[in-house]
Amino acid sequence: MNSRTSPLPTDRAQILAALARTEHADVVVIGGGATGLGIALDAALRGLNVVLLEAGDFAVGTSSRATKLVHGGVRYLAQGNVSLVREALYERATFMRIAPHLAQPLGFVMPSYKCWETPFYGVGLKAYDALAGTEGLGNTRFLNTYKTLQELPGVKRQGLKGGVMYWDGQFDDARMALALARSAAAASALMVNHCKVVELLHANDSVCGVRCVDNVTQREFTIHAPCVINATGVWVDGIRQLDEKVSERHNKPLVSPSQGVHLVVDCSFMPSQHALLVPKTKDGRVLFAVPWLGKLILGTTDTPSQGLEAEPRAFPEEVDFILGEAANYLEKAPTRADVRSVWVGLRPLVRNTTDSSNTKRISREHTIVASPSGLVTVTGGKWTTYRSMADDVLQQCQDTGVLPKLPPSVTAFHKLVGTPNAGSKRNLGEAATLLAYGEDANWVSATPGHDIEIIPGVTEAMVRFAARYEYALTVEDVLARRVRTLFLDARLAASAAARVAELLFEETGVDPAVERFLELAEQYATVPA
Repeated sequence: MNSRTSPLPTDRAQILAALARTEHADVVVIGGGATGLGIALDAALRGLNVVLLEAGDFAVGTSSRATKLVHGGVRYLAQGNVSLVREALYERATFMRIAPHLAQPLGFVMPSYKCWETPFYGVGLKAYDALAGTEGLGNTRFLNTYKTLQELPGVKRQGLKGGVMYWDGQFDDARMALALARSAAAASALMVNHCKVVELLHANDSVCGVRCVDNVTQREFTIHAPCVINATGVWVDGIRQLDEKVSERHNKPLVSPSQGVHLVVDCSFMPSQHALLVPKTKDGRVLFAVPWLGKLILGTTDTPSQGLEAEPRAFPEEVDFILGEAANYLEKAPTRADVRSVWVGLRPLVRNTTDSSNTKRISREHTIVASPSGLVTVTGGKWTTYRSMADDVLQQCQDTGVLPKLPPSVTAFHKLVGTPNAGSKRNLGEAATLLAYGEDANWVSATPGHDIEIIPGVTEAMVRFAARYEYALTVEDVLARRVRTLFLDARLAASAAARVAELLFEETGVDPAVERFLELAEQYATVPA
């Protein structure tokens, strides 16, 4: 796509009209997170008639709450899982090639406070470089104390012995999801958010389609398809219970949910273009301090979760852990009063029957299960490998006979909607600009209100563009995922809600749910104590 190509409109009435006309499809994908979106794009590019249905907004769950890293998995290398690391490193390079306006290399510094740490971690990271080969993003360097302080201003000086710097990737997860959705639509897939699947249809004991309900109008739709894919992440077991065969067999849940908490503070605590990585905290977890869109993300936790709430809450002890560990490594220790936003994501970790109590040991590799009725379920995995997961799922669908033999995937070479023709100079560590839109920046600039800021970095044109071309219906859709203000500064996001709601209603005529958003913003702004 180039700057002269008009974006594809996402008018809700037209989308629902198309859904009403679609009595039959080749593939129905349930779930609009990273995995489902990747499957929809891959299938559409192979010539299949695809419908994707998402109960909320695209990436509303786990896929917008990542640590914003595109990585090969250094800690998996430490576990000896070389094949997983090698695959992820290839996918990391692919990720940056097909969406350079949404992903970039990021330097990580491991500060050393014990003499053995620099050589110990450095040797492993050199092996990481070697596995990446020509797709490496930069060479690992050993740093003395002075260089470490240069690369990580704000790191604690007392006892610092030096450090190691290596390279991985960073991205904007929600906008990457949106780029996948828009790219799938450009390939003729029908992408429908805010539309919940309430029933799996069966014929002769086989799944043959779905019944869904539009959240806005409450209209019901029925789509028949020989291939139904359950890609709802941490919520896959709920869809599996709609499958008559699974319900009869009382299958055990596939997912053991874990929650990851992130705290966002001002970048003044570590004014660096590089990230801080502590590979092993006092309880064995990893701590990140990542510059992102003008703020600093601190995280993450890995805590077993008993619930599947759409908006899980952080536990006070998780906040204590993150702030306590940050205080061990930052010269100026952030406190609860410094937190601009706190957000929680649920990870769909694949159950391990030998040790289900420890989520750090449960597999993050994806799992694909085909039920006796033909429902194909995928869960687990991570953002970096979304594309290879999609390929594996479609291969499974061919192997089980719910899809015919297909041509090979072309997603490794398919540039996503918005990709600039000549690359991108965007710096994801700095506050968001029109560079986030890639080639669509010209269209945003030509939209009414391009010169009227609602809050710093968010114009009226961005809201109108989100409604016209980016599937946005609610204030949350805009301020959480089209622009990332809710995740960066929840109270600032709340201050913009009323005007965003007015603009959305002008554009869509749909209730923008402003009161619900204000409640959500209050939750993100409140740090559990």
